[in-house]
Amino acid sequence: MTCKINHPAVPDARAPSLLARRKSLFWRIHFWSALIASPFALIAALTGILYIFAPQIEDALYADIDHVVPVGAMRTLDDAVHAAREAAPHGAVLRSVIPALNATDSVRVLFMVPDVVGSAAGGEHAMHNRTPAAKPSSTARSGPPTIAYVDPYDAKVLAIMPAEERFGTWSKRLHSSLLQGENWRWMIELAASWLMVMLLTGVYLWWPRNDEKMLPQRGVKGRKWWAQWHSFIGIVLSIMSLVILTTGLTWSKYAGEQVRLARDSIGQAPPQAPRNLQSTPIEGQAAMTWQAAADAARRQAPAVALQLTAPRGEFGTWRINNYDRSQPEKRVDMVLDAYSGNALFYAGWKDQTLFSKATGIGIPFHRGDFGWWNQILLVVFGLGIVFSLISGWVMFFKRRKTGSFGLPKLLPGAWKSMPAGGWISALMMFALMPVLAVSATFLAALEICLHYRAGKPS
Repeated sequence: MTCKINHPAVPDARAPSLLARRKSLFWRIHFWSALIASPFALIAALTGILYIFAPQIEDALYADIDHVVPVGAMRTLDDAVHAAREAAPHGAVLRSVIPALNATDSVRVLFMVPDVVGSAAGGEHAMHNRTPAAKPSSTARSGPPTIAYVDPYDAKVLAIMPAEERFGTWSKRLHSSLLQGENWRWMIELAASWLMVMLLTGVYLWWPRNDEKMLPQRGVKGRKWWAQWHSFIGIVLSIMSLVILTTGLTWSKYAGEQVRLARDSIGQAPPQAPRNLQSTPIEGQAAMTWQAAADAARRQAPAVALQLTAPRGEFGTWRINNYDRSQPEKRVDMVLDAYSGNALFYAGWKDQTLFSKATGIGIPFHRGDFGWWNQILLVVFGLGIVFSLISGWVMFFKRRKTGSFGLPKLLPGAWKSMPAGGWISALMMFALMPVLAVSATFLAALEICLHYRAGKPS
């Protein structure tokens, strides 16, 4: 009887190392994320550069309606609101009022104007037009806000203009939804989600190991030149990229909903006024006028442009919040009693949660609201993103062999080399970014098809 001795398997010295397999996997994911995100990301970067200069462009376009020449004393806010009501399109419903903060500011009165389905667009919404719109039919629905600009000194209506016709609103829609409806916002969300993946995988691939150089080297030419500057600029911009992508996703449609759910679940929602707040009528005293409400709000609020919303009904309350979001430290949300003017609810900057403060700073930074330094930084960032995207494709075409698709090769066992932290991070990103999860599902199906077609284990 012969005994067969089983010797332990000797590792194949030619088998790729764990690091090599893992890098091949991250290269593959990095490539797919670039392929998906690049077209939208390039558009988002270029339209974003346009959007951040909206304040300067609007100052040039709308100086005659946003600003006035002080002449004597301002008339009451009620006079301005009355003039706006008289000039507003037929059927318009008053929504809120932004009183003049500075002596040269106009008063803005916001209306919701019925949008008649099938009605002809055009001259009815011209900037200086004050012709009443046609009477809404039974198919009318509420359209976007329309703003009446009023001189606070003589209560003269300077213009009536749909909010969407302002350059700032138009450029924002171009940047966030490519001028399409809300149902198309997923395109930019898709790009932002995969850009986040591209950023994280790019950092992993760049991370120096052994004697690898961190800084670009002189004398390098060709594809290596593009590669080192692609990596270097991507890393330099990585922190800012993370801020821009995160803040962008917080106000996106699907990811934004998930972020808000996560925020609320950990008690980081901003303070909200109780829904049951009511005014207490005072016998023999009428409810506050617009001017009285503005004065009461100004006594209690920081020096920032305010937006006032009037009470509804006898027991309704005045709602006050800051219209200017570029000064987060002056954030205010107030509910005033319609008769006494006392604050029934007040939440300022110090009352905000950590999450609310982070978004209160991050979102205005994303928009370039903090002045020239912020705008210049965003322009450098945007141009850096454009270079990173273009250089990535230059490297791809320099590497790709004629007649091949150029998909980065997966080493055997690559998918199994993904660290546990990688899978956990992926699941968390899928939970927060549903568009990423859906698109990744299709990508996984494609990878499975490629795997079986190749007939090789991966």
